[in-house]
Amino acid sequence: MSFADILDKWERISDTSPKNELEEWLRKNETIDKDSDREKIKTHSEKRMYLRRKKPDDILDIHGLTGDKAWISLDLFFSGAKDKRYKKLRIIHGKGNKSQGDAVLTHTVRRFLEKCPYAGENGFEKAANGGTGATWVFLK
Repeated sequence: MSFADILDKWERISDTSPKNELEEWLRKNETIDKDSDREKIKTHSEKRMYLRRKKPDDILDIHGLTGDKAWISLDLFFSGAKDKRYKKLRIIHGKGNKSQGDAVLTHTVRRFLEKCPYAGENGFEKAANGGTGATWVFLK
């Protein structure tokens, strides 16, 4: 057997190696190999950026409610959102321009978010979505 024959046989064997067969099967069946370097898992910061750009899954408007009624509405809203496995919520509470003194609902929402076990990262919306009169929340 010549060197060329041996080399040709080796190339045929290596082309049908189990690794190549597995990769071919995965490709044909559109299966993602989670151990593959080709499929990068999103980093934490990439997931956060995605969620920040994402539209809210649900919106609650509590304009005109008292602090107590707003708290009850928030509690029901967050419980339902958690059951539905929502990722992002928006709460419209207003800026408190008609309040005498500080904005009541803004403080109620802040206190609620601090105590709610489902509430994660949060902040005021962009100006186009209500600015300081609306709050976005990621659910844990």
